[in-house]
Order: sequence, then C-alpha cells, then structure tokens
Amino acid sequence: MAQLEEKIPKELFDPAIIDSAEAEVIAKPSLNFWQDAWLRVKKNKAALVSIVVIFILIILAFLGPVISHYEFDRQLTAHSNLPPRIKALENVHWLPFDGVRKLPNGTEINPYEQKHIDDYYWFGTDSLGRDIFSRVWKGTQISLYIAFLAALIDMIIGVTYGAVSGYFGGKVDNIMQRIIEIVMGIPNLIVVILMILILKPGIISITVALTLTSWTGMARVVRAQILKFKSQEFVLASRTLGEGNAKIIFKHLLPNMAGVIIINTMFTIPNAIFFEAFLSFIGLGLQEPLASLGTLINDGFKNMRVFPEQMIIPAIVISVVMIAFNMVADGLRDALDPKMRD
Repeated sequence: MAQLEEKIPKELFDPAIIDSAEAEVIAKPSLNFWQDAWLRVKKNKAALVSIVVIFILIILAFLGPVISHYEFDRQLTAHSNLPPRIKALENVHWLPFDGVRKLPNGTEINPYEQKHIDDYYWFGTDSLGRDIFSRVWKGTQISLYIAFLAALIDMIIGVTYGAVSGYFGGKVDNIMQRIIEIVMGIPNLIVVILMILILKPGIISITVALTLTSWTGMARVVRAQILKFKSQEFVLASRTLGEGNAKIIFKHLLPNMAGVIIINTMFTIPNAIFFEAFLSFIGLGLQEPLASLGTLINDGFKNMRVFPEQMIIPAIVISVVMIAFNMVADGLRDALDPKMRD
C-alpha cells in the first residue's frame, strides 16, 4: 500500500470541479441529415474510390473521342485488326501496347511493320479498321446517356405513381397496383421487340422500352414509404393547416424519403447499362455506325480467339462502370438508410 501511495498522487482523488456554465456546451458541431450522410460516405473507402472512378469514366467518355486522332466511325480496311500500340510504351515489351501480336503457334508478328503503318492506335483497330479507343469511349458515352436518361424517367414516373397510389389508398391504390402487376408480368424483352417493330432500333426504342418497364420497382418502394409516413403527426398537422394533397405529397412526404429514392435510382443505373449491353449483344440494340459497350463486346466476341483485345477492352470498361456504380449505391445505402446505421 505504501508503494501505491507513492506512485499515485493524492490530487487524483480530489472531487472534480464541475463548471455549470460549460455543462451545456456542445463540443461537436451540429450536422444536418446530408452532412451526416456525407461523413458516413467518406468512411466508406470503396464508395469514395468508385465516385472518383465514375468521374474519370464520364470525363473519358466525352474527351476520349476528342483526344483521339480518329473518328469512331471512320473505316480504313488497310488498317484492320491492328493490335494496341502506344508511342510512349511501344518499347516496353511486357506491356500489351507494343504493337506485337502473338499467334497461337507461339510466334510473334508486328502488323504495323508488315503493313508499313506509322500510326498509333492505343486500343488497336477492329475488322473494318476503326479505332477501338474512340469507339470504346463513344460507346461508354452512349451507354451512360441511355442509363442516366432511363434512371431519370424511371424516377419521375415511379415516384409520382407510387406517391399518388400510396397517399390516396383505397380503390385508387387497388386499381393502380393491379396496373403495376400487369406491367411487371410482361417480360422486358417482349416490350423491346415490340418497340423495335414500331420504332427503328436505336437509342429511342431502348429508352422507351426501359421507361415502360423499369419504373415499377421505384413505384412500389415509394408507395410503401408513403403508407408508412402518411399517418404520422407532421402530415396530420399539414392537413389541419389546410395544405392541399399535392403540397403534402411533394413538400412534406417526398423529401422525407429522398434517401430511399436516391438509393434506388443509383441501383437503376447499372441495371440499365447491363440491359442495354445485353440488347446490343443479341443484336436488338444500337445499329451501325453507332456504338455502345454492348455492340463493341458483340463485335469483339466474333473474333475473340484471334483478336482477344477487341472484346477484352470494352468488357473491362463495362465491368468497371457497373462495379463502380454498385459500390457507390452500396455506400449511399449505408449512409442514407436509417436501418443500416451503426
């Protein structure tokens, strides 16, 4: 005991002095909902990296065809099926950008030297001599355009339909939900084929098909949230003060479910990209000379064994796009969904 008394000062056993003036001081700054959500997103490293990757891909989608010296639809059959070659990396033989192609029997050839070509195609060329670098980023641009447009229309139609159905309830809700069940019972592929028969294959027909079929999931989620919120006190207070139905829905109810809407929209984007790529891959998507990631993968698949880079490069790009959007959606779900809070 004597040794302990020597090691521990007696001052530590004195009662603490409590200052009543500082008792109610808030040390941590107050945060609103979105500031708190952003702090949670910043803790998710995968989501932050994915956000950076998405911004880089969007920039490349618009600048890629510009910085290339070749138009995405320019055909030059004399330069067909060339391997990737980058000027600064052509002497680094362990990288696949030296313009050398390895044949199945193990021999290596340089098509650029054989054809006396001095140009540099960063991702090589396809069977018609078109620059794959320009076509990949043009295809990324078109795929992102279709995905964002479909997600925007999906959000507008789905949120409005679900809000009206859930808020009014009764016979209105019953009829509107039966309509959703009918729409969900029709396969997307059949709707796309009908749109292609009515319209020409292209961006418009794909967008219309996605619009007609993809909004049902958003509508059902919003309806469920409206049913949960519409009987709460703030809605009853708004009715007591004489607020109209439209104002209650769009001013009071929808802002309280903004997180759920954003999360579902973010998951809609990669689904739309995959659906467009699938349609293009089976020949129901964009037609020449337009290109999307799906059409590029379809073209490369035909020559995969001989010229694998023609399929591998767009496949890598679409994989990165879908993984990045899914990781961002997961991060937003963790940050915005109260059920996922730690």
